[in-house]
Amino acid sequence: MTLSVIAIGIIFPKGTTSEASDGATKHVIKQGESIWDIAKQYGVPIAKLKEVNHNVNNVAEPGKTLIIPHVMNEKDKELLARLVHAEAKGEPYRGKVEVAGVVLNRLDSDEFPDTVREVIYQKNQFSPVGDGSINRPAGKDAKKAVNEALAVHGYTNDALYFWNPSISDSKWMEKLEVIKIIGGHHFAI
Repeated sequence: MTLSVIAIGIIFPKGTTSEASDGATKHVIKQGESIWDIAKQYGVPIAKLKEVNHNVNNVAEPGKTLIIPHVMNEKDKELLARLVHAEAKGEPYRGKVEVAGVVLNRLDSDEFPDTVREVIYQKNQFSPVGDGSINRPAGKDAKKAVNEALAVHGYTNDALYFWNPSISDSKWMEKLEVIKIIGGHHFAI
């Protein structure tokens, strides 16, 4: 048996968000917005956004209200953005997205811890943890890159590692299978 509830009389102005009584964030689709745009704006995987809203055709109908699923708390997003900022400063934007993607891929892997904080602070994994640069504020590009990485998570490569061979002397890293090079970073599985 399926129960449907229809709320009458609730109007959200176009292009706005609100929080429903159940704590869910809602977004009213604006003219010209796509599912991709909305997923990037909120930092939610496209697949999850489509699933929660029963969207099978990728159409973003203006005026329709979408439920925005919660996938990562703001504290973890900020920590991930600080890592991206420290690790990929001076790298192309696409590289920043990929650095965030490595952390997300590690969350999915049985080889790594299960929380953003544990993945980032795992011993000897990310140099900004050791040198303290992880504690500096994230820039706007790093925050945007985290949201984009979350949006495309599950649609991109499965890189679990990255390094810059011009500053890393790790012989172990050189044995990994490189699947992508962006700027100075090599991304590998």
